[in-house]
Amino acid sequence: MPRPEWRLVELEVRDAFTNMAVDEAMLVARCMGKVPNTVRFYRWRPSAVSLGRFRPVEQDVNVEACRELGVDIVRRPTGGGTVYHDAEGEITYSVVVRASDIGNPDVEASYAILCSGLIEACRILGLEAQLHPGGPRACPNIIIGGKKVSGNAQAWRGGVILQHGTFLVKVDLAKMFTVLKAPWPLPLEEVVRKAEKKITSIERELGGPVSVQEAYEALKEGFSRALGVELVPGELTDFELELAERLKEAKYSSDEWNFRGVSGKAERMICMA
Repeated sequence: MPRPEWRLVELEVRDAFTNMAVDEAMLVARCMGKVPNTVRFYRWRPSAVSLGRFRPVEQDVNVEACRELGVDIVRRPTGGGTVYHDAEGEITYSVVVRASDIGNPDVEASYAILCSGLIEACRILGLEAQLHPGGPRACPNIIIGGKKVSGNAQAWRGGVILQHGTFLVKVDLAKMFTVLKAPWPLPLEEVVRKAEKKITSIERELGGPVSVQEAYEALKEGFSRALGVELVPGELTDFELELAERLKEAKYSSDEWNFRGVSGKAERMICMA
């Protein structure tokens, strides 16, 4: 029996504001029935910090360090915590899917279904990963040997799920905790030593270099296998591109959205940290 076909938006590199605008535009387009279920992969240039929809900037981000290092700051349409996205070391994925197409799961089950693509990608690369639920009101992580290699977050709107998350091919903890405020009041070297016990990367777990292309191929195959779908390469539609451009200009590149938070709750937002 043929597997359902989902659109694949192949790995691309965009700035933080465009990346978030495209993810929301895909969500809107799926809600309107203009596009099929979609898996998208992307990277960030320049590097960026993204905040969960309700996170306070001043609590999590060293804004001056971001400015000095040329690191963008953007607020996501999803919940969750604050994340550093390295231009060289990370692949990010996003999925937009009608909940009824994956069995109408609840939030917890939907994470388990969609994160299975990451777990399968790790398996393809020779690593055993697990979903760590993270506790009440916390977004789940993918862990290897008890250390985080992927963080994930969701938004639901009109019966459609947007889930996106990280996949750390390599990790620069010193830069991460230069632009993010560490949870421990310690010098940077000690923060990095503590963080090494909690955060890992594919390269670190395999003990050698892994190319972005190799990781990307594993992710594509992992999502295809785990979700039981055929990922068919396709392009963003004109509707999505035009909407993304408007969202970027009016919302994601604005200080009002990124630094002063959000008013209104038109969507059902999941995983608020």
